[in-house]
This record gives sequence, C-alpha cells and structure tokens, in this order.
Amino acid sequence: MSESDGIDDFLDNGMRQSLMMASRIAETLARRRQEAQRQQEHLDSQAAREAQARLAAERSSALAVLAPVQKDEWWDKAQPADIATAHTVAEGWKDHDPTALEASAKIREEVLARYGIDTHDVGTDTAYLESGIATIATEKARLDELARSQEEARKAAAEHEKSMQLIAAAQAEELRAMATKLAPEMERHQVPVEYLASPELAQALQRAHNAKTPKAVAAADADIKERMFLIGKDGVNGPDMDQLRKETTANVNGAGESHFSDPQFLKAAKEMHEARLLAEGGFPGSQFASMEQRYERAEKELFARLEGVGREIENRVTGNDSSQLKDQALKAETASATGYGSAEHHAKFADSLEDTGANEAQIRGRLTAARSEGTHPSAAITKGKTATKARKSRAGAAVGAERGKGGLSR
Repeated sequence: MSESDGIDDFLDNGMRQSLMMASRIAETLARRRQEAQRQQEHLDSQAAREAQARLAAERSSALAVLAPVQKDEWWDKAQPADIATAHTVAEGWKDHDPTALEASAKIREEVLARYGIDTHDVGTDTAYLESGIATIATEKARLDELARSQEEARKAAAEHEKSMQLIAAAQAEELRAMATKLAPEMERHQVPVEYLASPELAQALQRAHNAKTPKAVAAADADIKERMFLIGKDGVNGPDMDQLRKETTANVNGAGESHFSDPQFLKAAKEMHEARLLAEGGFPGSQFASMEQRYERAEKELFARLEGVGREIENRVTGNDSSQLKDQALKAETASATGYGSAEHHAKFADSLEDTGANEAQIRGRLTAARSEGTHPSAAITKGKTATKARKSRAGAAVGAERGKGGLSR
C-alpha cells in the first residue's frame, strides 16, 4: 500500500466525522425550532382562547346593557346617562352582533320620538347626547308640571264655580222667601230684593215686621233709612277692608296694618265710618244715642282695641309695660279733651260738615245735636270722679292716638 493511500483514509475519516457532527447539530437545531414552533403555537392558541373569552364576556355585558332597551317601561324611567350609555354600547357592537343592531335602531326611534334628537347626527358623542336629552327632559317635565297645575287649577275653578252657583242659588231662594215675608216693609221703604243681602238691613226690616207698637215701628223705620243710606254710599256689602284701613290709618294716630287682624278693631272702625257717613247725611241718631254719641262710642272702642293690640305687641318686644309711654298717652288724652264743646270746636265741626256737601238745615241740626253733647267721652267714663282727673292712659300702639281728623268731634 502506498503512502498516499493512508492520507486519503485519514481525510475521509475526518470528513465523515465532520459530516456526522454537522448532521447532529442540524438535527438539534431542527428539534429546537420544532419545540419553539410548538411553544409559539401553544402560546398563540392560549392567547386566542383568552381573547375569545374576553370577547365573549364583553359581548355578554353589552347585551345585558341593551336588553332593557326593547321595553317601553325602561324608556319611561330611563335617565339621560342610561340612554347615552345604551347608545354608545349599541353603536360599538352593531357591526358584530344582530341584537346590538336591533337595539341601535330602537334607540334611534325612541330618542327621536321622545326628545327630537336623531342619533345619526350625534354619532359617538355620548356627552352631547346626554346633555341634549337632559335639557329636553327637564323642559318637558316643566311643561308637564305646568299642564298638570293648570288642569288642577281648572278643575278647582270649576268646583269653586259650581259651589258658588249652589250658594248663590241657596241665597237667592233665601232672599225670595225673605222678600215674600217682608214684602210690606220692603214696599213701604222701596227696598230692592238684592238689598236683603245686607244682614243689617234684613234685620232692620225684620224688626219692623215684628214691631207691635208705633214707637217700635218708628225705631225700626229709622234703622232701615240709615241702612238704605249706607248701602247707597258703600254698596250692599259695605266698605271693604282696604277702604277702612286707609281711612282709619289716615285719621287715627297709632293705627297700623297689624291692628286690622283684630276682628273687633275692624268692627269698631266700620262703626265709626258709618257714624261719620250718617252724620254727614244729616241723620240725628235715635232716642237712645245721638249720632255723635254713636261716633264717640265707636271711637272709644277703637282706641280700646288699639290699646289692647298695642300693649300685646309692646310686651312681645320689650317684655314689660312702659310707664313712659303711658305718661305720653295720658298727655295725649288730656290734650284731646281740651277745648271740647268750645266755640272753636263747633266752628271746626261746622267746617267739616260743609266739606261733605251737607245743606244748611242739616248743618244746623248737627250743630244743635253737638252742642247738646257738651261732655267729652273721657269725662263720661270717669263720671263720679274729680273732673280734672284723667282716665287711665292707654299704652302700646295707641300711644298718642287722637280723635279722627275728619270725625264728629273735630
């Protein structure tokens, strides 16, 4: 064997070994690639499963949100935020789920019908949709409440009108019955039937109807004439609250708005008002009391009520009586009596009568009656005491109250 043959064998063996090593390396790399591929496929499959699970969960949540959309009762109670959320979910899923597509169409239909908003114009702007629905819903609620209030007011007005008609019918029937009973007296004094709505006139007519003696008839007739005159001045219902308030507060110092919540004070103000009107009309009064005495009696009651209400207010404010205010009231009372019955007093009284339009005969009659009453009311209630001693002074809101500026004593 030649020397070259050994070298060739050595090279052949080396080559075979190299090839074997390369083959093993390639095999190892191939196995690694396969393992990596299997792992990647596993990871991809797991990620796909997780993604699919997430997608299914999201779909379930979306369908749960959209499920009530098909029910009318949900729309009756849904808030703007609920509607906006349902719209957003439906828009996001309508290309992937038929239920979401149906919900999207229902939402558009209801929002357009109820609020006048087309969701196609809104797109995915949830905040705009919610704000628009809230504004329109608030205005709609306000209009609904207004309509409800108006309907309730209409029903109340209808009920009131019905009640008033029943009352008017009952009153008319009562007036007809009364007119039948009092027909002779009404004919004698020419009293319209509607005047019987005045309780005072109806009572005077009843007294005339029941009178058994000429003296009682004359007294009742005098009352009827006075009532007819007052109705001619103030109407069947007499002076209203505003008229009495304005007249009294203008002529009586200390009289305020709060006093007219006292029924007795209001009654005294009305009696003084009527006495003044009757005096201006030339009515002399009755055998029991002249017109000036009736005026003074009403004035006295007015001041007494003024004192009582005033003291109540004063005590609420200060917690006690004020002797200083009592002294001021005493001075005012004494000053009001000064000059009563004097020539100056009667001259002023005559001037006040002339201002009312009374004729000369009426003025002379009133002056004669006034001169016959030479005693001031304060003296009448202190009869039997020292003439110069003033009666107990008034306190409270009656402090400084003076006789009415247009009254009979001025």
